[in-house]
Amino acid sequence: MTTELKSPLVTSIEAAAKQAGLVLLSATEGIGFNAQPTVVCQLGLSEVAAGRTLKLELSESFRLDKPDLLPQMAAHLAAQAKRLRNPRPECYVTLAGLPVAFGQFQWPFHQSTSGADTYIVHGEMHLADGGAHNLHAKVAASVTLTFAEIVPAMEQPYAETFVYNAVRKTVDLGQLEFLKSGNRQPVPVTTRYYSRWQKKFVFTDTDDKERLDYLLSKVYWLSGVLGESKPVWIADPRDAQYLNTTEADLLRMASDEAGQGLMILDGEFAAATPALMERAPEYQAALEAALNFTKPQFNESMRSGHANM
Repeated sequence: MTTELKSPLVTSIEAAAKQAGLVLLSATEGIGFNAQPTVVCQLGLSEVAAGRTLKLELSESFRLDKPDLLPQMAAHLAAQAKRLRNPRPECYVTLAGLPVAFGQFQWPFHQSTSGADTYIVHGEMHLADGGAHNLHAKVAASVTLTFAEIVPAMEQPYAETFVYNAVRKTVDLGQLEFLKSGNRQPVPVTTRYYSRWQKKFVFTDTDDKERLDYLLSKVYWLSGVLGESKPVWIADPRDAQYLNTTEADLLRMASDEAGQGLMILDGEFAAATPALMERAPEYQAALEAALNFTKPQFNESMRSGHANM
């Protein structure tokens, strides 16, 4: 292990990582948005896993001194340890069937420079269908001060899940466009995504059929297309939040499909079978439809000068 930086924060992260089955590979000083000093930690699985690592960036001044912060940090790292076993840990699927890869997020949040009472985090999302087209969306996820009161801390381990899901939800609504270049597109993360009554995030109400379709799409793209049929984590709490269900429910449905020969289930992980890969035209068509939905639609009558003004 190479650790260039030692501090109480790094010591706490190292302990939480060990509990999650991760090792701290390095800890260095970083610079966040607006020259904000940060601590950048690189974490990996205790056993070698194709060199995959996890970047964790926190404000240098952040301290795990509140009762609920350390347990939530440990839970975040435990989930990340399982994602690191995926062939492409940075990849997810949207409900409509778009495989996407998240990256270049500039944690932690910074306050808006425009004068608005919001916290902002910048990042990118790439279309991850195995092609070389470089279609992507640069995003600026914004959180209001009111919403920030719900979050234990405006730091990566406590916000990454709901930010990623808000981005996926914005794609579902057709409000983010995939381009080869372009400006940052806004992703508002508002209290409409949080149920104060249930004390949880709610992005999309789904039924069993929609969840099952989602799981098959996930295994097709992330295991079959991108992962050389290696297994992917099915019981991901990030997906459970996105679909408004539970990890146990996702496993139950995956078990049913394993019996149909569409995936091979091994504990909480599932791999694509040849039978699932035979459905390639179906998933490609869904991808094209979902991608077209994100493109601006023009009213042809207005283009022809027939608008009633």
